Amino acid sequence: MDFQPTEEQRDLRAGVRDLLAGRYGREALRASVDSGVCVDRGLWRELGEAGFFALRLPESEGGVGLGLPEAVIVFEEAGRALLPGPLVATHLAAGVVPGAASGTTVVTAFDLGGGLVSHLGEADAVLGAPALPDGSPVRSADPLTPLHRVPAPAAASLPASPDASYAAAGAVLTAALQVGSALRTVELAVRYAGEREQFGQPIGAFQAVKHLCAGMLVRAEVARTAVYAAAVTGDGAEIAAAKLLADEAAVANARDCLQVHGGMGFTWEADVHLHLKRAWVRAEQWRTAAEAEELLAAELLGSAP
Repeated sequence: MDFQPTEEQRDLRAGVRDLLAGRYGREALRASVDSGVCVDRGLWRELGEAGFFALRLPESEGGVGLGLPEAVIVFEEAGRALLPGPLVATHLAAGVVPGAASGTTVVTAFDLGGGLVSHLGEADAVLGAPALPDGSPVRSADPLTPLHRVPAPAAASLPASPDASYAAAGAVLTAALQVGSALRTVELAVRYAGEREQFGQPIGAFQAVKHLCAGMLVRAEVARTAVYAAAVTGDGAEIAAAKLLADEAAVANARDCLQVHGGMGFTWEADVHLHLKRAWVRAEQWRTAAEAEELLAAELLGSAP
């Protein structure tokens, strides 16, 4: 059996990467950080026109008609580019909230515990909520993920989806974002290790740095494999494992990337810290490590003789 991406899936990845590179490159990322505007409405509509949000919506309903594996590929590229905004919630809202599929409506969700909602101030709707609730701003670790606290409970407002629960799909897509970030920090670490010199040679020539970068790559690829498998099977335990591995890969790789960069990595001019801060926030979205561990434990106990 061939588990390699199909030609259509590779073309999809290339198309999304080209779109984001041209529309949301490093200059746009830094402009978002400086301005505090996390959701570019023009870009959001362009994503809608490209089918980003309607990717899994049936063609009969105006969507692209693809599946979760293709969505994972697309979201991996968004994670690689550190594209901000409630991407997962708006994607899940396609076909449910008017304008979500086309990108004319920005939809967020109760995807964090403690009544926290991301991007509430920039959203037009909250998935599963009858109206946009009021919220109080809460300081966020990630400058591109503003948070608000609202009195509504988090999980109770998520309705069931016809093909899979929103929580499960949200966990897979968030894991894909994490994988994209983990792979990107590998690229950043390797590039910097090849450019920065110590004692007359690139630091990448030193064994300790080589081992660090190799460990980052292994961690990211293991997580990517788990996320792809979860997207194909839709199995609850595999989804939980994929989210655990992806969260670990994104956070640990960003930390190791910081170590490769040394003092430079801690400066505001470097992008590494943005990957770490985003990874911290995503690790708390849709399914936390504790929730995933509980689900895995229940699955293991249930299958025990």
